[in-house]
Amino acid sequence: MLVNNLKGLLVTAAAMMVAGCASTPLPPDLGCGVPGGLCAPAEPNTSAPRQAPPAEPTPAPRSETRTIPIELYPREDGAQAAVPGAQARVALLLPLESSALAKAAEAVRAGFMAGHERDGAGIEVQVVPSGDSTEDTLRAYARAAEQNDIVVGPLARSAVAAVASSNVVTKPTVALNHPQLDRPLPAQMLVIGLSLEEEARQVADWAAQEQQSGRALVLGGSAAWQQRVVGAFTSHWARLGRNNATVDLPVLDGYVDANALSDLRKRLEIDRPDLVFAALDANQLRQVRSAIGTSLPTYGVSAANPGRTASSAGGWPELDGVRMLDLPWTIQPEHPQVMVYPRPVDADTLDMQRLYALGIDAFRVAREVAQHPGSGFELDGVTGRLSVRMNNGAYAVKRQEAAAVYRDGLGFEAVATRP
Repeated sequence: MLVNNLKGLLVTAAAMMVAGCASTPLPPDLGCGVPGGLCAPAEPNTSAPRQAPPAEPTPAPRSETRTIPIELYPREDGAQAAVPGAQARVALLLPLESSALAKAAEAVRAGFMAGHERDGAGIEVQVVPSGDSTEDTLRAYARAAEQNDIVVGPLARSAVAAVASSNVVTKPTVALNHPQLDRPLPAQMLVIGLSLEEEARQVADWAAQEQQSGRALVLGGSAAWQQRVVGAFTSHWARLGRNNATVDLPVLDGYVDANALSDLRKRLEIDRPDLVFAALDANQLRQVRSAIGTSLPTYGVSAANPGRTASSAGGWPELDGVRMLDLPWTIQPEHPQVMVYPRPVDADTLDMQRLYALGIDAFRVAREVAQHPGSGFELDGVTGRLSVRMNNGAYAVKRQEAAAVYRDGLGFEAVATRP
Protein backbone atom coordinates (compact mmCIF):
# COMPACT_ATOMS: atom_id res chain seq x y z
CA MET A 1 0.00 0.00 0.00
CA LEU A 2 1.68 3.17 -1.13
CA VAL A 3 1.45 6.17 1.16
CA ASN A 4 2.50 9.54 -0.21
CA ASN A 5 2.30 13.01 1.23
CA LEU A 6 0.65 15.04 -1.54
CA LYS A 7 -0.52 18.29 0.05
CA GLY A 8 -0.85 20.10 -3.24
CA LEU A 9 -3.15 17.49 -4.69
CA LEU A 10 -5.53 17.85 -1.73
CA VAL A 11 -5.57 21.64 -1.98
CA THR A 12 -6.32 21.51 -5.71
CA ALA A 13 -9.02 18.90 -5.24
CA ALA A 14 -10.67 20.92 -2.48
CA ALA A 15 -10.71 24.04 -4.66
CA MET A 16 -12.30 22.17 -7.55
CA MET A 17 -14.97 20.75 -5.27
CA VAL A 18 -15.85 24.13 -3.79
CA ALA A 19 -16.01 25.72 -7.22
CA GLY A 20 -18.35 23.06 -8.54
CA CYS A 21 -20.72 22.68 -5.59
CA ALA A 22 -23.36 25.05 -6.83
CA SER A 23 -23.56 23.93 -10.41
CA THR A 24 -22.24 20.39 -10.78
CA PRO A 25 -25.18 18.05 -11.51
CA LEU A 26 -25.36 14.67 -9.84
CA PRO A 27 -23.87 11.85 -11.93
CA PRO A 28 -26.03 9.12 -13.44
CA ASP A 29 -27.40 6.89 -10.72
CA LEU A 30 -25.71 3.48 -10.72
CA GLY A 31 -28.71 1.73 -9.23
CA CYS A 32 -28.47 2.55 -5.52
CA GLY A 33 -30.84 5.50 -5.67
CA VAL A 34 -33.52 3.85 -7.80
CA PRO A 35 -36.59 2.87 -5.76
CA GLY A 36 -36.55 -0.90 -5.55
CA GLY A 37 -32.98 -1.05 -6.88
CA LEU A 38 -30.12 -2.76 -5.10
CA CYS A 39 -26.48 -1.92 -4.46
CA ALA A 40 -23.56 -4.07 -3.48
CA PRO A 41 -24.35 -5.08 0.10
CA ALA A 42 -22.30 -4.87 3.23
CA GLU A 43 -22.10 -8.20 5.02
CA PRO A 44 -23.75 -7.97 8.46
CA ASN A 45 -21.34 -8.33 11.38
CA THR A 46 -23.50 -10.84 13.21
CA SER A 47 -24.50 -13.35 10.60
CA ALA A 48 -22.97 -15.63 8.03
CA PRO A 49 -22.56 -14.30 4.47
CA ARG A 50 -25.79 -14.49 2.48
CA GLN A 51 -26.01 -15.66 -1.09
CA ALA A 52 -27.33 -12.95 -3.37
CA PRO A 53 -30.79 -13.67 -4.79
CA PRO A 54 -30.94 -14.63 -8.47
CA ALA A 55 -30.87 -11.80 -11.02
CA GLU A 56 -29.61 -9.29 -8.43
CA PRO A 57 -26.14 -7.65 -8.43
CA THR A 58 -23.37 -9.72 -6.88
CA PRO A 59 -22.75 -8.71 -3.26
CA ALA A 60 -19.51 -6.89 -2.59
CA PRO A 61 -16.88 -8.54 -0.39
CA ARG A 62 -17.53 -8.06 3.29
CA SER A 63 -15.91 -5.21 5.16
CA GLU A 64 -12.67 -5.98 6.96
CA THR A 65 -14.06 -4.44 10.11
CA ARG A 66 -15.70 -7.78 10.86
CA THR A 67 -14.10 -9.73 13.71
CA ILE A 68 -13.37 -13.36 12.88
CA PRO A 69 -11.24 -16.03 14.58
CA ILE A 70 -7.55 -15.67 13.80
CA GLU A 71 -4.33 -17.30 14.91
CA LEU A 72 -1.72 -14.95 16.29
CA TYR A 73 1.53 -15.66 18.03
CA PRO A 74 1.67 -18.80 20.22
CA ARG A 75 -0.02 -18.39 23.58
CA GLU A 76 2.27 -17.62 26.52
CA ASP A 77 0.16 -17.82 29.64
CA GLY A 78 1.55 -16.98 33.05
CA ALA A 79 4.54 -14.94 34.08
CA GLN A 80 7.39 -14.30 31.72
CA ALA A 81 10.87 -15.25 32.84
CA ALA A 82 12.15 -12.82 35.44
CA VAL A 83 14.33 -10.10 34.01
CA PRO A 84 17.59 -9.66 35.91
CA GLY A 85 17.65 -6.22 37.50
CA ALA A 86 14.05 -5.56 36.43
CA GLN A 87 13.01 -1.94 36.77
CA ALA A 88 9.30 -2.74 36.86
CA ARG A 89 6.88 -5.63 37.07
CA VAL A 90 3.93 -5.18 34.70
CA ALA A 91 0.71 -7.22 34.78
CA LEU A 92 -1.25 -7.63 31.55
CA LEU A 93 -4.87 -8.22 32.61
CA LEU A 94 -6.95 -9.55 29.69
CA PRO A 95 -10.20 -11.58 29.30
CA LEU A 96 -8.39 -14.56 27.81
CA GLU A 97 -10.90 -16.90 29.51
CA SER A 98 -13.92 -15.08 28.06
CA SER A 99 -15.93 -16.89 25.41
CA ALA A 100 -16.82 -13.58 23.75
CA LEU A 101 -13.57 -11.63 24.06
CA ALA A 102 -10.80 -14.24 24.01
CA LYS A 103 -9.86 -13.60 20.37
CA ALA A 104 -9.69 -9.85 20.89
CA ALA A 105 -7.70 -10.36 24.08
CA GLU A 106 -5.27 -12.64 22.27
CA ALA A 107 -4.66 -10.00 19.61
CA VAL A 108 -3.86 -7.41 22.29
CA ARG A 109 -1.62 -9.90 24.12
CA ALA A 110 0.31 -10.68 20.93
CA GLY A 111 0.91 -6.99 20.24
CA PHE A 112 1.95 -6.34 23.85
CA MET A 113 4.49 -9.15 23.74
CA ALA A 114 5.80 -7.91 20.38
CA GLY A 115 6.47 -4.58 22.07
CA HIS A 116 8.08 -6.31 25.03
CA GLU A 117 10.29 -8.43 22.80
CA ARG A 118 11.68 -5.32 21.12
CA ASP A 119 11.98 -2.90 24.07
CA GLY A 120 11.49 -5.03 27.17
CA ALA A 121 14.85 -4.65 28.88
CA GLY A 122 14.22 -4.20 32.58
CA ILE A 123 10.49 -4.99 32.32
CA GLU A 124 9.05 -8.21 33.74
CA VAL A 125 5.60 -9.13 32.38
CA GLN A 126 2.94 -11.32 33.99
CA VAL A 127 -0.12 -12.24 31.92
CA VAL A 128 -3.18 -12.35 34.19
CA PRO A 129 -6.22 -13.99 32.50
CA SER A 130 -9.79 -13.19 33.52
CA GLY A 131 -13.29 -14.20 32.49
CA ASP A 132 -16.49 -12.33 31.74
CA SER A 133 -17.94 -11.57 35.16
CA THR A 134 -17.31 -8.38 37.11
CA GLU A 135 -16.36 -10.39 40.20
CA ASP A 136 -13.76 -12.37 38.26
CA THR A 137 -12.30 -9.18 36.77
CA LEU A 138 -12.03 -7.49 40.17
CA ARG A 139 -10.37 -10.55 41.71
CA ALA A 140 -7.90 -10.74 38.84
CA TYR A 141 -7.18 -7.02 39.10
CA ALA A 142 -6.54 -7.24 42.85
CA ARG A 143 -4.15 -10.14 42.30
CA ALA A 144 -2.37 -8.29 39.49
CA ALA A 145 -2.00 -5.08 41.51
CA GLU A 146 -0.72 -6.94 44.55
CA GLN A 147 2.03 -8.73 42.63
CA ASN A 148 3.08 -6.00 40.20
CA ASP A 149 4.03 -2.33 39.94
CA ILE A 150 1.83 -1.46 36.95
CA VAL A 151 -1.38 -3.03 35.62
CA VAL A 152 -2.34 -2.92 31.93
CA GLY A 153 -6.04 -3.67 31.42
CA PRO A 154 -8.85 -4.53 31.59
CA LEU A 155 -10.02 -4.60 27.97
CA ALA A 156 -13.84 -4.55 28.06
CA ARG A 157 -15.56 -1.20 28.65
CA SER A 158 -17.73 -2.64 31.43
CA ALA A 159 -14.69 -4.21 33.10
CA VAL A 160 -12.79 -0.91 33.08
CA ALA A 161 -15.85 0.81 34.57
CA ALA A 162 -16.05 -1.81 37.32
CA VAL A 163 -12.39 -1.39 38.25
CA ALA A 164 -12.59 2.41 38.11
CA SER A 165 -15.66 2.43 40.40
CA SER A 166 -14.41 -0.07 42.97
CA ASN A 167 -11.74 1.97 44.78
CA VAL A 168 -9.17 -0.79 44.21
CA VAL A 169 -6.82 1.17 41.93
CA THR A 170 -3.70 1.44 44.05
CA LYS A 171 -1.12 1.08 41.28
CA PRO A 172 -0.68 2.89 37.94
CA THR A 173 -3.24 1.30 35.62
CA VAL A 174 -3.25 1.55 31.81
CA ALA A 175 -6.89 0.85 30.87
CA LEU A 176 -7.58 -0.44 27.36
CA ASN A 177 -11.10 0.94 26.91
CA HIS A 178 -13.13 4.03 27.73
CA PRO A 179 -15.56 3.47 30.62
CA GLN A 180 -18.91 5.21 30.65
CA LEU A 181 -18.87 6.83 34.07
CA ASP A 182 -20.37 9.94 35.61
CA ARG A 183 -17.43 10.30 37.99
CA PRO A 184 -13.73 11.11 37.52
CA LEU A 185 -11.33 8.27 36.90
CA PRO A 186 -8.98 7.21 39.72
CA ALA A 187 -5.89 9.41 39.73
CA GLN A 188 -3.59 6.50 38.87
CA MET A 189 -5.66 5.28 35.90
CA LEU A 190 -4.92 6.40 32.35
CA VAL A 191 -7.09 5.31 29.43
CA ILE A 192 -5.56 4.54 26.01
CA GLY A 193 -8.47 2.69 24.43
CA LEU A 194 -9.41 3.35 20.81
CA SER A 195 -12.44 5.62 20.44
CA LEU A 196 -14.65 6.19 17.40
CA GLU A 197 -16.19 9.16 19.18
CA GLU A 198 -12.79 10.83 19.54
CA GLU A 199 -12.13 10.09 15.87
CA ALA A 200 -15.38 11.87 14.98
CA ARG A 201 -14.36 14.96 16.94
CA GLN A 202 -10.96 15.02 15.25
CA VAL A 203 -12.62 14.65 11.86
CA ALA A 204 -14.85 17.63 12.69
CA ASP A 205 -11.74 19.74 13.36
CA TRP A 206 -10.18 18.56 10.11
CA ALA A 207 -13.31 19.28 8.05
CA ALA A 208 -13.70 22.72 9.64
CA GLN A 209 -10.12 23.56 8.70
CA GLU A 210 -10.59 22.53 5.07
CA GLN A 211 -14.16 23.77 4.58
CA GLN A 212 -14.08 27.27 6.02
CA SER A 213 -17.82 27.91 5.64
CA GLY A 214 -18.91 24.32 5.41
CA ARG A 215 -22.49 23.17 6.00
CA ALA A 216 -22.38 19.45 6.69
CA LEU A 217 -24.75 16.62 5.84
CA VAL A 218 -24.25 13.90 8.47
CA LEU A 219 -25.14 10.36 7.40
CA GLY A 220 -25.59 7.58 9.93
CA GLY A 221 -27.49 4.40 10.67
CA SER A 222 -29.25 2.63 13.51
CA ALA A 223 -26.24 0.74 14.92
CA ALA A 224 -25.13 1.84 18.37
CA TRP A 225 -21.64 2.79 17.21
CA GLN A 226 -23.11 4.90 14.40
CA GLN A 227 -25.36 6.80 16.78
CA ARG A 228 -22.41 7.50 19.08
CA VAL A 229 -20.27 8.73 16.18
CA VAL A 230 -23.04 10.96 14.82
CA GLY A 231 -23.59 12.44 18.28
CA ALA A 232 -19.89 13.12 18.81
CA PHE A 233 -19.47 14.77 15.40
CA THR A 234 -22.58 16.95 15.53
CA SER A 235 -21.89 18.12 19.09
CA HIS A 236 -18.34 19.12 18.26
CA TRP A 237 -19.40 20.62 14.91
CA ALA A 238 -21.88 22.84 16.77
CA ARG A 239 -19.18 23.92 19.23
CA LEU A 240 -17.15 25.01 16.22
CA GLY A 241 -20.06 27.26 15.22
CA ARG A 242 -21.10 25.15 12.21
CA ASN A 243 -24.47 23.88 11.00
CA ASN A 244 -25.48 20.41 9.87
CA ALA A 245 -28.42 18.24 8.87
CA THR A 246 -28.61 14.57 9.82
CA VAL A 247 -30.02 11.64 7.83
CA ASP A 248 -30.30 8.07 9.17
CA LEU A 249 -30.13 5.45 6.43
CA PRO A 250 -31.94 2.14 7.00
CA VAL A 251 -29.78 -0.94 6.38
CA LEU A 252 -31.16 -4.47 6.06
CA ASP A 253 -28.95 -7.53 5.56
CA GLY A 254 -26.13 -5.37 4.33
CA TYR A 255 -28.18 -3.36 1.83
CA VAL A 256 -28.72 0.36 2.31
CA ASP A 257 -32.41 0.91 1.62
CA ALA A 258 -32.80 1.93 -2.06
CA ASN A 259 -35.78 4.19 -1.40
CA ALA A 260 -33.81 6.07 1.25
CA LEU A 261 -30.95 6.52 -1.21
CA SER A 262 -33.38 7.79 -3.84
CA ASP A 263 -34.73 10.33 -1.35
CA LEU A 264 -31.20 11.35 -0.44
CA ARG A 265 -30.33 11.90 -4.09
CA LYS A 266 -33.40 14.11 -4.60
CA ARG A 267 -32.54 16.06 -1.47
CA LEU A 268 -29.05 16.83 -2.75
CA GLU A 269 -30.44 18.01 -6.09
CA ILE A 270 -32.50 20.63 -4.23
CA ASP A 271 -30.27 21.50 -1.28
CA ARG A 272 -26.61 20.64 -1.79
CA PRO A 273 -24.38 20.73 1.34
CA ASP A 274 -20.73 21.73 1.35
CA LEU A 275 -19.51 18.41 2.73
CA VAL A 276 -20.63 15.00 3.94
CA PHE A 277 -19.66 13.29 7.17
CA ALA A 278 -20.40 9.57 7.02
CA ALA A 279 -20.81 7.48 10.16
CA LEU A 280 -20.90 4.44 7.88
CA ASP A 281 -18.73 1.42 7.20
CA ALA A 282 -16.88 1.03 3.92
CA ASN A 283 -19.58 -1.03 2.18
CA GLN A 284 -22.39 1.32 3.21
CA LEU A 285 -20.44 4.39 2.14
CA ARG A 286 -19.67 2.72 -1.18
CA GLN A 287 -23.38 2.26 -1.82
CA VAL A 288 -24.17 5.85 -0.86
CA ARG A 289 -21.55 7.30 -3.17
CA SER A 290 -22.65 5.12 -6.07
CA ALA A 291 -26.03 6.84 -5.71
CA ILE A 292 -25.02 10.46 -5.06
CA GLY A 293 -21.62 10.61 -6.78
CA THR A 294 -18.16 11.41 -5.53
CA SER A 295 -17.90 15.17 -6.04
CA LEU A 296 -18.87 16.25 -2.50
CA PRO A 297 -15.98 16.35 0.00
CA THR A 298 -16.62 13.34 2.22
CA TYR A 299 -15.16 12.57 5.63
CA GLY A 300 -15.35 9.41 7.73
CA VAL A 301 -13.93 7.56 10.71
CA SER A 302 -11.84 4.38 10.61
CA ALA A 303 -14.94 2.26 9.91
CA ALA A 304 -14.85 3.66 6.36
CA ASN A 305 -11.47 2.05 5.69
CA PRO A 306 -12.03 -0.77 3.15
CA GLY A 307 -8.65 -2.33 3.90
CA ARG A 308 -7.55 -5.11 1.61
CA THR A 309 -11.13 -5.89 0.65
CA ALA A 310 -11.09 -3.17 -2.00
CA SER A 311 -7.76 -4.10 -3.57
CA SER A 312 -8.65 -7.79 -3.71
CA ALA A 313 -11.91 -6.89 -5.47
CA GLY A 314 -10.15 -4.87 -8.16
CA GLY A 315 -10.64 -1.50 -6.51
CA TRP A 316 -13.50 0.56 -5.12
CA PRO A 317 -13.61 3.77 -7.16
CA GLU A 318 -16.75 4.88 -5.28
CA LEU A 319 -14.54 5.63 -2.25
CA ASP A 320 -11.98 7.64 -4.20
CA GLY A 321 -11.23 10.90 -2.42
CA VAL A 322 -12.81 9.98 0.92
CA ARG A 323 -10.96 11.56 3.83
CA MET A 324 -10.73 9.38 6.93
CA LEU A 325 -8.87 8.84 10.17
CA ASP A 326 -7.32 5.57 11.22
CA LEU A 327 -4.27 4.22 13.02
CA PRO A 328 -0.82 4.62 11.49
CA TRP A 329 -0.64 0.82 11.78
CA THR A 330 -3.43 0.37 9.22
CA ILE A 331 -2.90 3.27 6.79
CA GLN A 332 0.78 4.24 7.17
CA PRO A 333 2.78 1.01 6.81
CA GLU A 334 5.92 3.01 5.94
CA HIS A 335 5.73 5.01 9.19
CA PRO A 336 9.08 4.52 10.98
CA GLN A 337 7.46 3.31 14.21
CA VAL A 338 5.19 0.91 12.35
CA MET A 339 7.92 -0.75 10.31
CA VAL A 340 9.94 -1.94 13.32
CA TYR A 341 7.27 -4.34 14.59
CA PRO A 342 6.29 -7.71 13.06
CA ARG A 343 2.85 -8.15 11.55
CA PRO A 344 0.64 -10.68 13.37
CA VAL A 345 0.33 -14.05 11.69
CA ASP A 346 -2.94 -14.38 9.72
CA ALA A 347 -4.47 -11.28 11.33
CA ASP A 348 -6.16 -10.23 8.11
CA THR A 349 -9.06 -8.25 9.59
CA LEU A 350 -8.77 -4.61 10.49
CA ASP A 351 -10.36 -5.25 13.88
CA MET A 352 -7.57 -7.61 14.87
CA GLN A 353 -4.88 -5.43 13.36
CA ARG A 354 -6.05 -2.47 15.43
CA LEU A 355 -6.17 -4.52 18.63
CA TYR A 356 -2.68 -5.85 17.95
CA ALA A 357 -1.47 -2.26 17.47
CA LEU A 358 -3.21 -1.26 20.71
CA GLY A 359 -1.22 -3.98 22.46
CA ILE A 360 2.06 -2.59 21.12
CA ASP A 361 1.29 0.91 22.34
CA ALA A 362 -0.02 -0.40 25.66
CA PHE A 363 3.39 -1.88 26.35
CA ARG A 364 5.15 1.31 25.29
CA VAL A 365 2.92 3.44 27.54
CA ALA A 366 3.49 1.09 30.49
CA ARG A 367 7.21 1.32 29.87
CA GLU A 368 7.08 5.12 29.90
CA VAL A 369 5.05 5.12 33.11
CA ALA A 370 7.63 2.82 34.70
CA GLN A 371 10.55 4.97 33.60
CA HIS A 372 8.93 8.34 34.36
CA PRO A 373 6.52 7.80 37.28
CA GLY A 374 4.18 10.70 37.90
CA SER A 375 5.32 12.56 34.79
CA GLY A 376 3.81 13.31 31.41
CA PHE A 377 5.29 12.18 28.12
CA GLU A 378 4.80 12.13 24.34
CA LEU A 379 4.74 8.93 22.32
CA ASP A 380 4.80 8.56 18.54
CA GLY A 381 2.85 5.33 18.56
CA VAL A 382 1.48 2.84 16.07
CA THR A 383 -2.06 3.87 17.13
CA GLY A 384 -1.31 7.58 16.76
CA ARG A 385 0.57 10.34 18.54
CA LEU A 386 -0.13 9.94 22.25
CA SER A 387 0.17 12.84 24.67
CA VAL A 388 0.03 11.92 28.36
CA ARG A 389 -0.20 14.77 30.86
CA MET A 390 -0.52 15.06 34.63
CA ASN A 391 -3.33 17.41 35.69
CA ASN A 392 -3.64 17.92 39.44
CA GLY A 393 -2.05 14.55 40.07
CA ALA A 394 -4.28 12.67 37.59
CA TYR A 395 -3.45 11.36 34.13
CA ALA A 396 -4.97 12.88 30.97
CA VAL A 397 -4.41 11.19 27.62
CA LYS A 398 -4.98 12.44 24.08
CA ARG A 399 -4.42 10.47 20.88
CA GLN A 400 -4.04 12.14 17.47
CA GLU A 401 -4.74 9.57 14.77
CA ALA A 402 -3.40 9.55 11.22
CA ALA A 403 -5.32 11.40 8.50
CA ALA A 404 -5.38 10.18 4.93
CA VAL A 405 -7.29 10.35 1.66
CA TYR A 406 -8.29 7.11 -0.03
CA ARG A 407 -7.14 6.83 -3.63
CA ASP A 408 -8.54 3.88 -5.53
CA GLY A 409 -5.66 1.90 -6.96
CA LEU A 410 -3.06 3.62 -4.75
CA GLY A 411 -4.28 3.10 -1.23
CA PHE A 412 -3.91 6.08 1.08
CA GLU A 413 -2.27 9.45 0.71
CA ALA A 414 -1.19 10.86 4.06
CA VAL A 415 -2.30 14.32 5.08
CA ALA A 416 0.64 15.99 6.76
CA THR A 417 -0.98 19.05 8.37
CA ARG A 418 -4.13 19.07 10.45
CA PRO A 419 -5.26 20.74 13.70
